[in-house]
Amino acid sequence: MTDDTDRPGDGRPLASMKAQVYLDPRPIEEIAEYYDWPLTHRPDWVYTVVRVITSLYVLIVHRETCIDRHNIPKDGPLIFAPNHASNIDHFFLGVFTTRSVQFMAKSQLYKGWFAWVMKHGGVFPVRRGQHDERAIEVARSILDRGGTICTYCEGGRSRSGQLAEAAKPGIGRLALQTGAPVLPAAILGSHRVRNWKRLRFPKVTVWYGEPLQYDVVENPTREQQQAVADEVFARIRAMHEELSARGVRAVRADRRSRSGD
Repeated sequence: MTDDTDRPGDGRPLASMKAQVYLDPRPIEEIAEYYDWPLTHRPDWVYTVVRVITSLYVLIVHRETCIDRHNIPKDGPLIFAPNHASNIDHFFLGVFTTRSVQFMAKSQLYKGWFAWVMKHGGVFPVRRGQHDERAIEVARSILDRGGTICTYCEGGRSRSGQLAEAAKPGIGRLALQTGAPVLPAAILGSHRVRNWKRLRFPKVTVWYGEPLQYDVVENPTREQQQAVADEVFARIRAMHEELSARGVRAVRADRRSRSGD
């Protein structure tokens, strides 16, 4: 096992990842039910079961800790915006909040029994590399009824362990069209989860930043969307770099002294 010095760029090799299949060749009609369901349904008992199991896993195996959990609003619409380096980042993000977080996931995952689990767990698809208006419609519907979604600024998982060079504009569009607060979150250590076959289970920390909120713009330009996405991602990057440079203990102690806890 590793400690909180296990950071991107520490020289340790990462396990290889499968080649990325970016485009889903299936027609949208084949996965239409997974868009339709969350328009009228909230996550059901499946979400609770998966949450309990995965929470035990990340807390025990990865000894996950968090910083500034008090920044998470208790109610109202909310967009979580974490960095993305592991296929279980959504579990790392959601363990410290009682809110039911509905995740946007690449459409290629919707196959077999796993598609049923994601559907009832509140996950909804996005067709990467395409102008997916259905995914935006679902996300807006969830936020309009006071729900919580999670979307990754980088669009997909980092394959190097480093944060992406730039953010995708989609999160900016949602923030502007809905006016929902965006909560940037830095997840440190999850890039090494893929090394589990080597019996290496990194310690993971998530730092919840202060929410950002923007005035509603019903039809934001591409430039406006990108500007918001860049601001959110800059917050994520700053927190991630601080955790990497100073270490989790130092950052946690500093944050506690500032909050008076």
